Parts: sequence; C-alpha cells; structure tokens
Amino acid sequence: MPLLETILVVVQVLVAVALCGLILLQHGKGADMGAAFGSGSSGSLFGAAGSANFLSRSTSILAAVFFLTSLGLTYLGATHAKSGLQQGVMQDTPATKAPDGAVPSPAVPAPAPTGTPPAPTSKAGDVPK
Repeated sequence: MPLLETILVVVQVLVAVALCGLILLQHGKGADMGAAFGSGSSGSLFGAAGSANFLSRSTSILAAVFFLTSLGLTYLGATHAKSGLQQGVMQDTPATKAPDGAVPSPAVPAPAPTGTPPAPTSKAGDVPK
C-alpha cells in the first residue's frame, strides 16, 4: 500500500504542475479580439483554432486524471484511518479508581477536613506571591 500511495502522490504532483502550465498557456476570451486586428499570433504552431482544441482537451484529460488520483488518495487515506478511529483515543490510558471501587470525579474537589482554614482562591490576573 505505501508504494501505491507514493505512486499516486507523484502522479498527482506531476499532473498538477502540468495543469498549471497548460492553463497558463491558454489565452482568454478577450484575446480573440486582439488577434482579429493583427496583434495576436493567429497562425501559431497548432493553427488558428487548433491550439484551443488541443490545449482544452489536454486540460480536461489532466483534470480528470487529477480527480481520479485525488479519489484514490482519499480512499487509501480512509482505509488507513479506519483502524485508528475504531480503536479510540483513550484506549491506552489506565483508569484510576478509588479504594472502594468508585471512580473519582476530578471536577469536584474533595471536601476540606474540619478545623482547617479554607484555601485562598486566586482570581484571573492575580500574580502569585
């Protein structure tokens, strides 16, 4: 499984870089107006309309591959996480019990013995002396 994950991550990174490059190579809808007046390069390597078709098809194919690798990585990550989620977080911590078998509650302090003064309480922002 780790080999498959590594392969999927490498493919996903390469596809993401290729997608960024292909998207930056494409011209926007407003660039057609400049090409009509002679400032654009309408006779490029792929022809007048060929570059748009080639680049858009390549982009859609790479987007589909990126989507499939994302789904594959999600599936592999979910199968690895199931074992940890079923186990739980507090499985390995030992439970502390009182001598009589009752579980002590940490939120309620134990009552002070009679005849002793109450402990001083501190307020938020007080500096200890």
